[in-house]
Amino acid sequence: QVQLVESGGGLVQAGGSLRLSCAVSGRTFSRYDMGWFRQIPGKEREFVAAIRWTTSSTSYGNSVKGRFTISGDNAKNTVYLQMNSLKPEDTAVYYCAADLPSSLFLSGSANDYDYWGQGTQVTVSS
Repeated sequence: QVQLVESGGGLVQAGGSLRLSCAVSGRTFSRYDMGWFRQIPGKEREFVAAIRWTTSSTSYGNSVKGRFTISGDNAKNTVYLQMNSLKPEDTAVYYCAADLPSSLFLSGSANDYDYWGQGTQVTVSS
C-alpha cells in the first residue's frame, strides 16, 4: 500500500508560482513512479508530469513543458511540482499518483496509476 497526501494548492495571479508537495508513505514506495495529474469538472484527468525514483528521469505534458518541474526528495519521501508562469488555464484540482512501472518509460495515462491522493485545488486568476 502507498499513501499520498498533497498540499500547497491555493489562489495565485497569472504569471505567479506555486509549489505542490506530495508526501508519500508505504513500505515499498521507492518502487513506484510518481505522477501529477490535474482535472477540471467535466473533463478527464490530464497528465502533468511524472518522475521515476530510481533514475530521476522525468516526463511532462505538452501544456506545461518549460513551466513546471517535477522533483523528488528521497530523504523526505516527498515529490514536488514547481509551477511557474501560471496561466488561468492551469486552474484545476491537482492529484498526486503512484504507478508500479511495467515498462522502461514513464506513463502519462491515468489508468496506469494505482494510488491517488485526495487532490489539491489550484486557482489562477487573470
